[in-house]
Amino acid sequence: MFKKPIFSIALTFIMILSMTSVTALACRQEKPELADKGPEPYVTDLDRLARINPNFRTAIWTGNELQLTVMSIPPKGEVGLELHDDTDQFLYVVSGSATVLMGADRNKLDYQKTAKAGSGIFVPLNTWHNIVNTGSRPLKLFTVYAPPHHPHGTIHKTKEDADAAEHG
Repeated sequence: MFKKPIFSIALTFIMILSMTSVTALACRQEKPELADKGPEPYVTDLDRLARINPNFRTAIWTGNELQLTVMSIPPKGEVGLELHDDTDQFLYVVSGSATVLMGADRNKLDYQKTAKAGSGIFVPLNTWHNIVNTGSRPLKLFTVYAPPHHPHGTIHKTKEDADAAEHG
């Protein structure tokens, strides 16, 4: 009925197509969403979320006492000078390099350190701080606030959006 070589080729082609479709579907299902999953239980790849985040700030998980956001700071950009009077903060640099500035007075940031991929940055409450991207690529990081600092579901596409939300 069918010639064996043609049947084998057709069967192989169908198998390859079906495996490609299954693989593509699995990849779509495994790709983490950049959306706030809190306060539900959640496990994710923070490194990957920080790397794929195109926004200045995206809230990933907001609970009652803790919040995690991912950030992307453009070259020569900065988080911006700020002080949290009710929040301790931890930041982790996933990729890029930065200068970290902190101090008790906004005009005297006497604590200055270099941060690079793998660096953890601890900012105590009531400490003025800024992080400046010194690299040629976006600085990718995630940050944990305790308690939460931004409303559930926060997405700031740019620093200007973040500034407007906080000061507007």
